[in-house]
Amino acid sequence: MYRFFFKRLLDIIGAIILLLFVLPFGILLCIVLYILFKKKPFFIQKRLGMNGVEFDIYKFKSMSDEKDQNGFLLPDKVRMNRFGEFLRKTSIDELPQLINVLKGDMSLVGPRPMLPHYMQLYNEFQKRRNEVKPGITGLSQVKGRNQLPWLKRFEYDVFYVKNISFFLDLNIIIRTFIILFRQGKKSEQSDRPTVEFEGNK
Repeated sequence: MYRFFFKRLLDIIGAIILLLFVLPFGILLCIVLYILFKKKPFFIQKRLGMNGVEFDIYKFKSMSDEKDQNGFLLPDKVRMNRFGEFLRKTSIDELPQLINVLKGDMSLVGPRPMLPHYMQLYNEFQKRRNEVKPGITGLSQVKGRNQLPWLKRFEYDVFYVKNISFFLDLNIIIRTFIILFRQGKKSEQSDRPTVEFEGNK
């Protein structure tokens, strides 16, 4: 009952409350980002949703669109300034995903949405992470985030799918806020780059 009804209800209520709370800050941030990048303050990208259906994920822009003389984007480190690093480190860039939650693309809690090409790299076990809506935060995020190897992250994701409940979601949300609060200090977890998943070897 929770998985198929109450979870969606709580997603809507939670997303509305959080959006109202962060709206003034979000408007101010949009203005700052527009001034910095001279373009729309949002980054939109295709991601995998429930059952492998693609959707547009929303984020605050944290990098410029600078390109080299051949028209290719410059490396991330070149295109990202300290303000962008701050948005990434504190996960503030993820706030627009509350809109994805209201639209029904995402949930507050669930496996993180991956890029579409990852679908063909999953084995049958890993594909189970797509049986639920992706989340803004999830079990693998509170268990180690980018410090975890990909296979371990997927194990946590599938564990969540098999054991989804109100109390598990509540535990993940509480731990997420604790982690965000502690990230006032520079941490290995937030700074360590993500290694691209290349499939099961």
